[in-house]
Amino acid sequence: MSYCLNPTCRNPENLVNSQRCQSCGSPLLLRDRYQVVKPLGQGGFGATFLAQDQVLPGEPSCVIKQLRPSGNTPHVLQMARELFEREAKTLGKIGNHPQVPRLLDYFEEHEQFYLVQEYISGDTLQEEVKLNGVLSETGVKQFLSEILPLLQYIHEQKVIHRDIKPANLIRRTQDARMVLIDFGAVKNQVTQGAASQSGQTVLTAYAIGTPGFAPPEQMAMRPVYASDIYALGVTCIYLLTSKTPKDLDYNPTTGEMMWEQLVQVSDHLTNVLRKMLEVSVRNRYQSAAEVLRGLEIEPYLESLAQGLLVKSPDSEVKARTRNHIEDSAALCSNPSAALTSAGVAQVAAAIRARRAKAAEAAGLHHASGMGKSTTLVNSNSNNSQIQNSKVERKLDTQSLLTAYMKGRRDFALHNLSLLNLQGADLSQTNFHSAQLQKTNLQGANLHDSDFGRASLTRANLKDANLSKAYFNHTDLEGADLRGADLSYAHLTNANLRGANLCGANLTNAKISDEQLALAKTNWMTVRPNGKRGLL
Repeated sequence: MSYCLNPTCRNPENLVNSQRCQSCGSPLLLRDRYQVVKPLGQGGFGATFLAQDQVLPGEPSCVIKQLRPSGNTPHVLQMARELFEREAKTLGKIGNHPQVPRLLDYFEEHEQFYLVQEYISGDTLQEEVKLNGVLSETGVKQFLSEILPLLQYIHEQKVIHRDIKPANLIRRTQDARMVLIDFGAVKNQVTQGAASQSGQTVLTAYAIGTPGFAPPEQMAMRPVYASDIYALGVTCIYLLTSKTPKDLDYNPTTGEMMWEQLVQVSDHLTNVLRKMLEVSVRNRYQSAAEVLRGLEIEPYLESLAQGLLVKSPDSEVKARTRNHIEDSAALCSNPSAALTSAGVAQVAAAIRARRAKAAEAAGLHHASGMGKSTTLVNSNSNNSQIQNSKVERKLDTQSLLTAYMKGRRDFALHNLSLLNLQGADLSQTNFHSAQLQKTNLQGANLHDSDFGRASLTRANLKDANLSKAYFNHTDLEGADLRGADLSYAHLTNANLRGANLCGANLTNAKISDEQLALAKTNWMTVRPNGKRGLL
């Protein structure tokens, strides 16, 4: 199909090879290269379309955003032009980040304004929740670990997105990375500061964000960086409850969103979300860096640092930026300072240094054997730079159980292979990227634990409580999961080749038929839909 972009066309659908619209006569090939295939969405000030670039080999897909002024008076056209140029300039500045669509072209034609962007194939977070249900606490932490470094990068460019919400976050199909789209509501702190008060009011009146996701100061036309933090917090509530802001109650006295009774998460995450959702901007987290410090999501910090874009084009400078980070003591002495490109690495340094010190005090570094993890060493006694250095971490059974009894819940990146943990209570524990090959976890309580990217090949998980456990990209090849409770478990992208799921309970688990086909099942296996039997 070829779609007409004339806003007044009554019948915009045309045959694929048509040169002009059969209804209004408008040319269908935009700028002699872009063939519009179908509409993707429409808002108060514009519409987006899926198109094909017929000039490039293979006719790759792209997204065309058409800004539609509500009138053709000089004042309205000038306002639309400013909005158009602002978004184009912003995308040109930040679009070299791997989690932001690239700007391919922009132009004005017949008093219509067009932006051509990279097409991101995938489902929005809104679509994911509708399809798969709500996320667990570990799923929300994983989401924040992906989006917070991106948000920090955007803010470093002095840009406020102003419309963060599930519908504007797409999980890209090709690599499962989270991509932030729709920068039409952005506020550029640098250029907007020079605008007149009346002009800025008129301009921003069309792009103040989405009610419910936007905090009070943004709705009052005074957005700050922390406004995006609030919208991200509301997005997290949606991920945990599947409820949009209009479906939630608000405290009539304070104006606060009433959400805590609807979720089952740790006090730690509750406190972080509560501060992200502070109605008073003074009491809210001021930056993505502060949220990262509040979360202390250490198992994800390696991927966070890799996800940051190093802005220098010089490869040697890039290498230095990646390999050298500032002293964590400097970070702790000025916790409110905004992070630079190496900011997440600084957060990692502070967290790891503090945890390493605590673990050493508890005697946990004297356990036998060693596995792969990351700690910090002083690279030079004459300066304050810190480098990442690989050390081994392996715990024996008694050391792990003792540490858990003392309140430790983080065993990410540890080597726990061959341990006998039969019947152990290890619920809500972080085993992200840990080695658990042939580990005996029969009958263990592992409820709501995180095994993301861990190796559990040939592990004994028979009759284990794995409800709400997180297994994204986990290797479970040959694992014994007979009789295990995997209800509401997140098994997306897990390797289940040869895994024994006979008698396992997979009610409401996130798992595909293709994954199940690789595993062993029988008539006692409870499938995600609650029914027993083979596929």
